[in-house]
Amino acid sequence: MTDRPLTASPLTKRGRRTRNALIEAAREVFEEKGFEATRVAEITGRAGLAYGSFYTYFDSKDALLREVAKGMTAEMFEASRSGMTSGADPIARIRHSTERFLRLYRDNARIMHVIEQVAPRHPHFNHIYLEIRGLFVDRISASIRRLQEEGLADPGLDPDTAAGMLGGMVEHFARVWFLYEQEHDPEVAVETATRLWARGIGLEHPNLP
Repeated sequence: MTDRPLTASPLTKRGRRTRNALIEAAREVFEEKGFEATRVAEITGRAGLAYGSFYTYFDSKDALLREVAKGMTAEMFEASRSGMTSGADPIARIRHSTERFLRLYRDNARIMHVIEQVAPRHPHFNHIYLEIRGLFVDRISASIRRLQEEGLADPGLDPDTAAGMLGGMVEHFARVWFLYEQEHDPEVAVETATRLWARGIGLEHPNLP
């Protein structure tokens, strides 16, 4: 299977609009019904297109989900890069990273859940899920390593292991909050995660009560 357009020539402007409409509609329907329960006819109907137009651009639902996931990965990659400068207050950096992650997870929780459901049966989506998670875990690891070098964080911690655990803590909290709609005060959530994260890596700072 391939996620490239099935057309033999480059897409026209109209073709790009049609393909993008299918991708946007697919994300909506996948989020509402899940991957397995979604039918191609529901995607084309949501996009306002004829059924046959689907196979002009994609050969399967798998190919379309890959395209949806690709767009989300690109969005989250850009967001993961737009952090505060390394010279900023370390507590402020942790707080900013936590706020950014929770906001992104909120906006992508349902499609992330779809990918998680599909991943055990499709190695490609398992790789995509780990890649998305790695965007943030790798940044946490780099931050811990930098703070250790500055003499601020516990030097006995393994940065990669600690990053996986800290990232998993916030990720699971976000999943329950946004996917299962457990109520939390956003300010309290961010502040609590910041304190747990900072203290978990041995960070002491006057701005941390």
